[in-house]
Amino acid sequence: MSPQVWEFHLPLSPEELLKSGGVNQYVVQEVLSIRHLPSHLKAFQTAFRTQGPLAVLEHFDTIYSILHHFRSIDPGLKEDTLEFLIKVVSRHSQELPAVLDDAALSVSDRSAHLNALKMNCYALIRLLESFETMSSQTGLMNLELGGKGRKSRAKATHGFDWEEERQPILQLLTQLLQLDIRHLWNHSIIEEEFVSLVTGCCYRLLENPTISHQKNRPTREAVTHLLGVALTRYNHMLSATVKIIQMLQHFEHLASILVAAVSLWATDYGMKSIVGEIVREIGQKCPQELSRDPTGAKGFAAFLTELAERIPAILMSSMCILLDHLDGENYVMRNAVLVAMAEMVLQVLSGDQLEVASRDTRDQFLDTLQAHCHDVSSFVRSRVLQLFTRIVQQKALPLTRFQAVVALAVGRLADKSVLVCKSAIQLLASFLANNPFSCKLSDTDLAGPLQKETQKLQEMRAQRRATVPSAELDPTEEWEAMLPELKATLQQLLTLPQEGEGMSEGVAETETPEEVEGRIRQLLAKASYKQAIILTQEAIGHFRESEPFCHVDLEDSEETRFLSLLGAIFKGPAAPTQEENPQAAAGNLGPGETGCKDKPTGSEPEERSDELVKQELLVQYLQDAHSFSLQITKAIGIISKMMYEHTTTVVQEVIEFFVMVFQFGVPQALFGVRRMLPLIWSKEPGVRDAVLNAYRQLYLKPKGDSARAKAQTLIHNLSLLLVDASVGTIQCLEEIICEFVQKDELSPAVTQVLWEQATEKAPCSPLERCSSVMLLGMMARGKPEIVGSNLDTLVNIGLDEKLPPDYRLAQQVCHAIANISDRRKPSVGERHPPFRLPQEHRLFERLREMVTKGSVHPDPLWVPFKEAAVGLIYQLAEGPEVICARILQDCAKQALEKLEKSDHQEALQEMPVLPTFLLMNLLSLAGDVALQQLVHLEQAVSGELCRRRVLREEQEHKRKEPKEKNSKSESTLEEEMGLGGATADDTEAELIRGICELELLEGKQTLAAFVPLLLKVCNNPGLYSNPELSTAASLALGKFCMISATFCDSQLRLLFTMLEKSSLPIVRSNLMIATGDLAIRFPNLVDPWTPHLYARLRDPSQHVRKTAALVMTHLILKDMVKVKGQVSEMAVLLIDPAPQIAALAKNFFNELSNKANAIYNLLPDIISRLSAPEGGVEEEPFHTIMKQLLSYITKDKQTESLVEKLCQRFRTAQTERQYRDLAYCVSQLPLTERGLRKMLDNFDCFGDKLSDESIFSAFLSIVGKLRRGAKPEGKAVIDEFEQKLRACHTRGLDAVEELEVGQGSSQRAPSARKQPAATRHRPVASTASDNFVTPKPRRTTYQHPNTQQQASRKKLRIVFSSDESSDEELSAEMTEDETPKKTTPIRRASAHRHRS
Repeated sequence: MSPQVWEFHLPLSPEELLKSGGVNQYVVQEVLSIRHLPSHLKAFQTAFRTQGPLAVLEHFDTIYSILHHFRSIDPGLKEDTLEFLIKVVSRHSQELPAVLDDAALSVSDRSAHLNALKMNCYALIRLLESFETMSSQTGLMNLELGGKGRKSRAKATHGFDWEEERQPILQLLTQLLQLDIRHLWNHSIIEEEFVSLVTGCCYRLLENPTISHQKNRPTREAVTHLLGVALTRYNHMLSATVKIIQMLQHFEHLASILVAAVSLWATDYGMKSIVGEIVREIGQKCPQELSRDPTGAKGFAAFLTELAERIPAILMSSMCILLDHLDGENYVMRNAVLVAMAEMVLQVLSGDQLEVASRDTRDQFLDTLQAHCHDVSSFVRSRVLQLFTRIVQQKALPLTRFQAVVALAVGRLADKSVLVCKSAIQLLASFLANNPFSCKLSDTDLAGPLQKETQKLQEMRAQRRATVPSAELDPTEEWEAMLPELKATLQQLLTLPQEGEGMSEGVAETETPEEVEGRIRQLLAKASYKQAIILTQEAIGHFRESEPFCHVDLEDSEETRFLSLLGAIFKGPAAPTQEENPQAAAGNLGPGETGCKDKPTGSEPEERSDELVKQELLVQYLQDAHSFSLQITKAIGIISKMMYEHTTTVVQEVIEFFVMVFQFGVPQALFGVRRMLPLIWSKEPGVRDAVLNAYRQLYLKPKGDSARAKAQTLIHNLSLLLVDASVGTIQCLEEIICEFVQKDELSPAVTQVLWEQATEKAPCSPLERCSSVMLLGMMARGKPEIVGSNLDTLVNIGLDEKLPPDYRLAQQVCHAIANISDRRKPSVGERHPPFRLPQEHRLFERLREMVTKGSVHPDPLWVPFKEAAVGLIYQLAEGPEVICARILQDCAKQALEKLEKSDHQEALQEMPVLPTFLLMNLLSLAGDVALQQLVHLEQAVSGELCRRRVLREEQEHKRKEPKEKNSKSESTLEEEMGLGGATADDTEAELIRGICELELLEGKQTLAAFVPLLLKVCNNPGLYSNPELSTAASLALGKFCMISATFCDSQLRLLFTMLEKSSLPIVRSNLMIATGDLAIRFPNLVDPWTPHLYARLRDPSQHVRKTAALVMTHLILKDMVKVKGQVSEMAVLLIDPAPQIAALAKNFFNELSNKANAIYNLLPDIISRLSAPEGGVEEEPFHTIMKQLLSYITKDKQTESLVEKLCQRFRTAQTERQYRDLAYCVSQLPLTERGLRKMLDNFDCFGDKLSDESIFSAFLSIVGKLRRGAKPEGKAVIDEFEQKLRACHTRGLDAVEELEVGQGSSQRAPSARKQPAATRHRPVASTASDNFVTPKPRRTTYQHPNTQQQASRKKLRIVFSSDESSDEELSAEMTEDETPKKTTPIRRASAHRHRS
């Protein structure tokens, strides 16, 4: 075809060029074979050199053939073709400017250049797309192959790196489009197909996921610029908008890329309208459709979010289009719109110089953000809080909204979502860090200044009202303001004149008209309108001929005359001279009158007004600061309860929050700082590190000019933590300080200042000295040499001979010295002997002397000191039993001397009396020595025996020649040595056990001498009724029982009697701990008494219940007691009025739920006991308990089995209450379709109970829950179940009388036997009718404590009489035949130690 005859039409598909589609349309004549392509390409190249870009008009078939065979041809030919086409298009773009500027260009030449342009661009773009497709496929193959040679393989595939070749082609096309090529078309209107051809390749490049890689950044920029030129010059707006929307819906990686492109077009290319077009398309998307298209919603949300971050000002004008998505179901879109609003507030609508419209827009955005703090989606709530955190951090939140947003954050702390709680904590921390009020936010410190300044403001306002003359105000305006009320008052007085009589003093005889006029003016200024009108009436009658009362127009109405006269008086300038009445003149100055004295002080009113405004602003500031401080204080109480959440990130946020609150001086922050201490034992490394970092930040970086000043501040801050600290808190702090010392984070100046305070070289109070010793002891845990090298100094500090002795300091000295050695049992591999001091060491002499002398003085601090001293002696002394035996003997000797002395002084008395405190000290000391002796034998002595045996075996092994080395393998020898070691361990354990059983409490041993006295006191609570003595004796008895199984077995009934019957909560609490320890040491002996341990969970004393909950938690979780239905007593604690006890119970069940099927196995018994007519709980508490317990049932099999069991129980239940309880339990289970089928199978069990409305409602709630997530196939089963429910419910209501007649006879007998429900707490002291049932344990002989004998299973009912005066009735010990006889053996975890 001749170029003047045909026209090249851009095809939608390559195949269209093979068909004749119209008149004069170019058609490919022949698709060349692959072997002819190289020669034809060379011919094209030759023609190009002579004809230029127009050569394509004759050789287009060659390029078309290469594209047609692209997958099959040689890579070199592909590369040559691409290189050649780039050269052709480049040459054409260089020649086109001259062609376009040629005014004499013929139609045929213009047509030729147009066809050549379209052919060249079509060929180049299709070749680009072919390379891109091949590159994508190669990339997928390389992903599957992997390996380091992936890039080299990609290059080898087609001879060059395609990713580097794309950018020049795109830049060439951009250069071409920047020319004014539209003149090549008729009427200068470029055809849409050409623009689509160029832009289409750009969109196809963007669809490749690798385009987002950093190495492809040049390609992305080239695509963006090419599309930008198409938008500005070729009206590509509509097509680009549609394409961008489609790509966002289908390609997740394009959101950020398209945001960058749109931002560039809107700013550099001035195409701001495209932002509005894209946003309009997104806004018109149906929210319901987006909820079904999560991928598209995610793409739109990401696009809007990033676009708002880049160009918020441009996007803001289109925000109204997006508001519908705030009400849509897709939370991702809601988040995107809210983020866009926040970005506009941050970047556009911040600052104090906003216009009114901008301020209104900002307020609307902030209102929307605040409203969505209560969004149904936790992700939206969390996101909004995060946005507010950014707004606060960048100080873009108006002060007027501070209190409202803080209150929102505090409210979100109670959110069910952990993510929301975490974000709320972060927001409150940001509020603290960026608060505009103060660096110290103590509400108590702010309350004083607020009250003071408020009072000052009130005084200033009162002073201003009193001193500011009315002349400062415009009288006319003031008259207009008072006129309505004055009219109403005047009309009332004119109608009922008698009401105003007597309300004014009237006109005095000596008063002048000017004075009366002044009084009227004052009354009007004070709003005393009645008095002013009455005084005016009298003045009119009194001064008929005087101004201004004589100017009365009688033609006007009376009301008009009065108002005119009053107006003239109030606004008139007349005033008396100061000489006549200075006081009246001062009050009667008219608006234009100023005396000579007023001229120098004319600016005083303005100054006074400025001061008042400043004071109002100050008071407002203090009110805001105080309110903010109160909100933070409220938040502290809530956040502190979140410190022990299971989510590590939440705990870390809580810790960081308390660090910040503490730094801002909030007093309640110290509570949180202390509360986080136990987290140092957390198994989560992140939580432990967070605690260490918190204390490092709070205490290791004090302010000070010198190292000594910093050390003093650090010590002072740590000492504050020790004030009123519990033992647990001190142990946690010790662990933290030990960590710091081991890492050398405490400077030497700290140690130096501590020693100076301890030795009183530096002035300090007794408490500061004591805390210094405590801190030195804590540091000794990390580095024992801190105390070990100054042992004598410490002895002199706390154990010197001074009067009166400081037992608190002495106790802390003992604790500090104890830290120089390890208290744990020596390990098997230990080679060195443990650190011990000789018995003659001065330390033990001073301890013995202080303990002995202190036992005869009633000092309450002596008891804890004595306990620490005995523990230190057993820990560090060689032969500690000798020292302690001597102490016991000396104390007993002193007691006898006191007894003899009192006997001589009171010879008239029949029986000598020993002071109670002396007996208490003696028994307490004996108990401590007994327990420490046991610990010494089982740890120190046992460990030393093991260490010596190992050393002896090693020496024997070295001396022994390896005769059988070749015959025995190394593993066999190790096995034999292991067996030998186990046998030796058993021998040593048996030796220690024998000492405890046969020696410590037998014969002439020191401890044995105290047993009769101890039993005497414990057996006679009526005679020995002193509370302190009873406490010490019961605790000592528990410690003595730990030594010997024989002694324990003989005294168990006494222990449990005291546990049940003692009227002292502290005794019951101590004995609960003691029996818990005995249950671990002698489980077989304590097992029959387990019900009495559970009984303490219902003790009337809160302290005893708390102790019992702790003890039973440890025993149950360590499998030391059998868990039966009695665990329902623990369940009852879930509703305990004391929050701490309820939290303990909840924690117990949380831990128990981690043990396989533990709670599932216990639930039937718990339900039976709690819903029982006798001993159960009320219906509402039952619901609370079961809702918590049933929440642990999460497995489908457990649910199905439990449903079946509960349905079967409807047959055995006896009361309506039990029916309702069972129905409630079933309704709380997480039922599935299979569980529902189980209920249908057992429908007969509960169908006849559905006449009860509450039971019917419970089962109906199950239907509602199942419908929410039901599948279509399961809805039929649900419908069937609901129909049966409603049918039975209706039938039951119709036949209720018949059912009552039928059931009356069967339920009459049980109801007659029904007893009143047991009370929540049982009384401790039993009356004569109280029954104490104890099981019979096996009878234990002293020689064989583990032997079991058969006994009768019959339970005896034991009756305890109340305490009276006779010796027989004072005994609280049960008789021999009342002792439990039957036990169930419990195996200990270790096979080497059977203590019972």
